[in-house]
Amino acid sequence: ELEYWIFPQILKPPFSPLNLDPLCSRELEENANNKASLFPKVLFFYNLIMEWETPWVDDKVIDIKGEAGISASYSELSDEDVKENNIISIDSVLPDELLERILAYLPIASIFRASSVCKKWNEILHSHRFLQNIPSILSQKPWYFMFPSADDSIGFAYDPMIRKWYSIELRCDRTSRWFIASSCGLVCFMDHNTRNQLYVCNPITKISEKVEMPRCSREFDYSGLAISVDRSSGNYTIAIVISKDTPDDFVQWILSIHIYCSEAMMWLSPVTETLTGWRGGDSCVVCDGVFYFLIYSTRGLGFRGNRHGLLSYNLSSRSSSGMLIDSFIPVPCPLTCGRLMNLKNKLVLVGGIGKQDQPGIIKGIGIWILKGRDWEEVARMPHKYFQGFGEFDDVFASSGFDDLIYIQSYGAPCLLMFDMKMREWKWSQKCPILKRFPLQLFTGFSFEPRIDVSP
Repeated sequence: ELEYWIFPQILKPPFSPLNLDPLCSRELEENANNKASLFPKVLFFYNLIMEWETPWVDDKVIDIKGEAGISASYSELSDEDVKENNIISIDSVLPDELLERILAYLPIASIFRASSVCKKWNEILHSHRFLQNIPSILSQKPWYFMFPSADDSIGFAYDPMIRKWYSIELRCDRTSRWFIASSCGLVCFMDHNTRNQLYVCNPITKISEKVEMPRCSREFDYSGLAISVDRSSGNYTIAIVISKDTPDDFVQWILSIHIYCSEAMMWLSPVTETLTGWRGGDSCVVCDGVFYFLIYSTRGLGFRGNRHGLLSYNLSSRSSSGMLIDSFIPVPCPLTCGRLMNLKNKLVLVGGIGKQDQPGIIKGIGIWILKGRDWEEVARMPHKYFQGFGEFDDVFASSGFDDLIYIQSYGAPCLLMFDMKMREWKWSQKCPILKRFPLQLFTGFSFEPRIDVSP
């Protein structure tokens, strides 16, 4: 509805919504020759509305922090020019605070483009007040970033609010395999190959920071990565759980937890414990100050008990208090591809429901929420959506924030969403990535698009 309020303010004769048609572009340009200050603003909102009509845009998001000036083609008129041409600009009609609120309601990608419209908008979008106030104004759903292949750093991010894909380049070396976690606008990458590189970045502003990994955490067989950002201070905590087998007994695994605090800029390793019959994996998350991670049975195929479980560690304790295994919570069913996520400080589990006699074969996908020590089922994927993915086997990815969960098959660029609040399943717009060969794998992760958070 924003366009119906804004356009009457900025489209004064000879401009009108009826003239804003691609077939009338020559007329628009001729009118703009005498109204150089107004034209960029009209064109910006026109392009914004036209953009909503298309499913994707091959356009890298502009780095708002790096923009020092404005486009040379967007010049400002002097007071005499305004008086002579009797031009009424949106900037002179609206107070700065109201203009800030209007710009804050734009989609994230459009906010970056707006900084190139004119000098005043550029100053507003760079101002400390705008960046501080935008979280309370902006209501953005989490985006989903999809990699076209295992060695690509350029991929496509999906915005579910305007149902559009954007081309974005991540600042990480995709020749390596990365563990990825995100929280409150920041994304953490940990290199699996060299095991000594860890980066925290904002994929929207492209600001990144390298974190030195502790030497004791570089030797492992399995690991999981999680990050939690304090929304009030901007400080973040990284939690890593690693598992290493013991030389003499394949059933026993040494599990340790390593925690990094950005405020103190130091690592702690508060927990090292030997588990019998269990090892850690790659699924973990920080939820309401507690580090949760899934563990996997190391017993043989003949084992009839539960093959997955949940352990937790309170990050505020900063020391080992009791045994980790004492926090054990069984998963609700035979599980494959279990993923933990923090949705509004509630622990949510998404996973494939395996057959009792063949746990590696998926017969459906379920969503559960942890209440106390019990799992409550929220939803199961309807069969028509389950069939839409083709053959699942036991490999699919899922992640989410706020009220939105994304589910993606590794074998195809199909993306399904589940709204926890509306209890609604919905396909995303078709991704522009094409499958080029049969064994091509697609991976991805969800993150919150924010411009006010930096590592």
